Amino acid sequence: MNTDQFLVKSDLKFIDKTSYTWQTPSNIALVKYWGKSNPQIPKNASISFTLNNCHTITTIEFERKLTKDRRVIFDLFFEGKEKEEFKPKIAEFFKRIQEYCPYIFDYKMTINSENSFPHSSGIASSASGLSAIARCLLSLESKIISGLSEEYINKKASFLARLGSGSASRSIEGPLVVWGKHPEIEGSSDLFGVQFPYQVHPIFENYQDAILLVDKGEKQVSSTVGHNLMHNHPYAEIRFVQANENLGKMSKILQEGNLKEFINLVESEALTLHAMMLTSNPYFILMKPNTLEIINKIWEYRKEQNSNICFTLDAGANVHVLYPFKEKENVNQFIENELSKFCQKNHYICDAVGFGAKMI
Repeated sequence: MNTDQFLVKSDLKFIDKTSYTWQTPSNIALVKYWGKSNPQIPKNASISFTLNNCHTITTIEFERKLTKDRRVIFDLFFEGKEKEEFKPKIAEFFKRIQEYCPYIFDYKMTINSENSFPHSSGIASSASGLSAIARCLLSLESKIISGLSEEYINKKASFLARLGSGSASRSIEGPLVVWGKHPEIEGSSDLFGVQFPYQVHPIFENYQDAILLVDKGEKQVSSTVGHNLMHNHPYAEIRFVQANENLGKMSKILQEGNLKEFINLVESEALTLHAMMLTSNPYFILMKPNTLEIINKIWEYRKEQNSNICFTLDAGANVHVLYPFKEKENVNQFIENELSKFCQKNHYICDAVGFGAKMI
């Protein structure tokens, strides 16, 4: 794997003070990855819809240090409050990327971040959060190094984001992003996410995703712990093979527009993800009773209405309800009337497929 392409090889034209603000989205995987090796290399390829409304907005103020202090110095504020408990994860991220971003030693950074959704509730907050930091760093890099192409900037931002959170590699671009080397996806890599390279059927344009917030609290088991439990998992190897085969199938589905096959594969992937949790040692359950209530209601509605509604799950209790734009009015009414009562405080977020990070 050629990581040398992301090393800084040019002279740096330092500026004393600057700031950048980026809005970067969460994403929802259609084919899941669960299990990785160091440094943040996935055991199988995955593909996700980039979301639009679920995002993180991050501002980083860079102020050049007056001394040659070889420490990474930063303050971190989340939704207006200093968050010391978040700092170790960000410090570890900076440690992982220092080889590729040596200029972080030259600046004191003040990071201000906020989410449009509840933190640590299974809406991939680390994906949007780490990709936002990576995008701000690349804005600085493109300022102090001349001639960087947009393609290179996006690729390196995804590469850096991956070193903080694997799924963050899929939050730089959109609407469909593949992360992980796959023989049927041209340009795919374990090092960064790439836009799905083939023509997508029109039925998947402006696809809808309503996120039902069954549980807004902290997950009992973090994704990092869950990934690590795949190392000695009895079904791990066959799962990795299955996931890569499913990505090949999903590629064909996305190009041909077969919604029945899409539904079957997306729901199977969601349940398989949670089956890996149920069969790990130690085992754990992230679904809640209301998660299952919602799934059964979706199945009933789909059968009765001949709908193309389906669900998927991330590593949490919340349910992502996926459906074509043409069903938006009917499905939204169904969610409001039938599904919202299973959500915490009746709270859900109406979202749709988006197009990636944008500077503010």
